[in-house]
Amino acid sequence: MYSELKETTSFLQSRGITNPEIGIVLGTGLGNLITEIEIEIEISYNTIPNFPIATVEFHFGKLIYGKIAGKQVLAMQGRYHYYEGHSIEQVVFPIRVMKMLGVSKVLMSNAAGSVNLNMKKGELMLLDDHINLQPANPLRGPNLDDLGPRFPDMSAPYNKEMNEALKNIATQNEITLHEGVYASVQGPNLETRAEYRMLQVIGADAVGMSTVPEVIACNHMGIPCVAISVITDECDPKNLAPVDISDIIATAAKAEVKLTQLYTELIKNM
Repeated sequence: MYSELKETTSFLQSRGITNPEIGIVLGTGLGNLITEIEIEIEISYNTIPNFPIATVEFHFGKLIYGKIAGKQVLAMQGRYHYYEGHSIEQVVFPIRVMKMLGVSKVLMSNAAGSVNLNMKKGELMLLDDHINLQPANPLRGPNLDDLGPRFPDMSAPYNKEMNEALKNIATQNEITLHEGVYASVQGPNLETRAEYRMLQVIGADAVGMSTVPEVIACNHMGIPCVAISVITDECDPKNLAPVDISDIIATAAKAEVKLTQLYTELIKNM
């Protein structure tokens, strides 16, 4: 694995990706932040050594390198999911490459369903903590000692300083930004009524199929990270209606304007 990471890192450096400061991971239907980047380099995933092929139809599958507010950023336009059939190591491989390229902070986004019914469709939730219900852990197996410790601490998986900054930006711009616990499940099916009730009981505020593996990898490597969920559907087990994935994507597209504003302002203030 480490030799593959070095090979991919060397390839990207040879293509001109030399000094990224901030990594960005864009979730399903969440590509608007790309419009804020002064793009210098775009590389399709399928041309990068050791990168899996992204299979989700609404994911573009590109690494985008450029500047936001004078800061050098490296954005994943399309992430990998465990449910696509990738190994959990493949899911976090790009995050580890970001570290080896020099990224010092990572900003993530995802589409999620609210199980806390105070959060409404089209609103945003800042992740304060998470519950990992994925069936695999990216740290399982021999530890990559050059990247981080065998038993990394997870008492504060999301960076408190950046979270506070995001809350202040939201207040200043009159953006509703909830704060809560994200439960990460395998997918790709959505949950049953009984599963939503279980998620409410165990303390989740929102549920999705991503993000936590990358957050674990960031914490292992000592990279401060933050994540925001776009609430794309309300998961009330007492009044559960069928969900259309096209509706989820449309909701994400409308709400991500606020997400883009939050992250753009955060990057300006870094």
